[in-house]
Amino acid sequence: MNARKATPNKDTKLFVLDTNVLMHDPTSLFRFEEHDIYLPMFVLEELDNNKKGMTEVARNARQASRFLDGLVSEGVNIGDGVSLQSQGNKNATGRLFLQTEFIVHQLPENLANGKADNAILGVVAFLHKQQPKREVTLVSKDINMRIKARALGLNAQDYFNDKVLEDTDLLYTGMKTLPDDFWDKHGKDMQSGLSGGHTFYHLNGPLCRDMLVNEFVYQENGDSPFYAVVAAQESNAATLRTLTDYTHSKNAIWGITARNREQNFVLNLLMNPEIDFVTLLGQAGTGKTLLTLAAGLMQVLEQKIYSEIIMTRVTVPVGEDIGFLPGTEEEKMSPWMGALDDNLDVLNKVDEEGGDWGRAATRDLIRSRIKIKSLNFMRGRTFLNKYLIIDEAQNLTPKQMKTLITRAGPGTKVVCMGNIAQIDTPYLTEGSSGLTYVVDRFKGWAHSGHVTLQRGERSRLADHAAEVL
Repeated sequence: MNARKATPNKDTKLFVLDTNVLMHDPTSLFRFEEHDIYLPMFVLEELDNNKKGMTEVARNARQASRFLDGLVSEGVNIGDGVSLQSQGNKNATGRLFLQTEFIVHQLPENLANGKADNAILGVVAFLHKQQPKREVTLVSKDINMRIKARALGLNAQDYFNDKVLEDTDLLYTGMKTLPDDFWDKHGKDMQSGLSGGHTFYHLNGPLCRDMLVNEFVYQENGDSPFYAVVAAQESNAATLRTLTDYTHSKNAIWGITARNREQNFVLNLLMNPEIDFVTLLGQAGTGKTLLTLAAGLMQVLEQKIYSEIIMTRVTVPVGEDIGFLPGTEEEKMSPWMGALDDNLDVLNKVDEEGGDWGRAATRDLIRSRIKIKSLNFMRGRTFLNKYLIIDEAQNLTPKQMKTLITRAGPGTKVVCMGNIAQIDTPYLTEGSSGLTYVVDRFKGWAHSGHVTLQRGERSRLADHAAEVL
């Protein structure tokens, strides 16, 4: 291959892409800005081998092949490199190189010759030798491949472009503690008033600049704690609105009251009809599903804001897969929905007066208004006036998340919940999970809210297990 004819700039890097990067994100071809990309022949072979089927990986392999077909059209000299901008991607100013000659590079004898991984490593080693002044880097999602490359003295790195955050500790929590001197510094020209049972405070000051709409702020020092949500924010001014106190039994939602500060924030989001999209993060036992279902039942059966609850979750088994399941879509999904039944038992126990018959009737009524759907059949659907719950959302990719959230039609509320410390899908990490992605992208939008729940309320055993295990 006659490298670097077209752009002799030595500052740009050459990235050799592994197949799993293209199968994880086909648009990765256009994500390397001014740097060049090199695809070994084995990568094209592996794309071809993985293109059959209806899985996400097969779809991505086909999309990557379509991108490559568009780039490598007739009349293009592949030896000089193909401009990545030719498909209208303005940010990709580098070039694409394909392996156009048979490369024989001597790898250590104990590395098997016929293996695709080793052949790709051979290509990287050859490019290192051929272009010693340039930085040649292998990009792979396969940890062992990166370790092998480094053992051979080659540069290797993970594909980071889909990572929303490097450190999930920096992820937006949806709440902020106000310092003790907050009112002294921000209360000078404060205006306050009542509207719809809530008090509004309009403030100016330096801290207002960092506040986001629908972020919760609180102060717990002294005798009267202060809890509010940011109703509006612009430059140095913000409007705070006091909350409905769901810890009090007079505001109980389907018999459930908030047991801690974060649960109170969650119920304020779930019961606010102006908020269309809610994300909840938290470890096991923090009450995500229970609060979401209680608020859903209240708004479907009592207030009649939504016509029904639709619940879906990613079906990733923790242990061995139990094989095919009999029955309809709803029956196939029911083993995955144990969490739903457990929470309905709690919500049903609230009504002691009706006796066993009353409880059974209530349970049947509730179950008739909750539909369980599989993610596989979501494409092309539109949900009108529904309360859509996406459970275990940490196992979704950003693309799947987009597919689901764009199903929402007029009057639909979407609640996504999960625990990003419990990801079961291969290739997804805390930083690249679809749940992390939507939390980061939606923060500050007037019709969405987020809360990270901290305290477990399941039992002292569950709390202790979460700490020590």
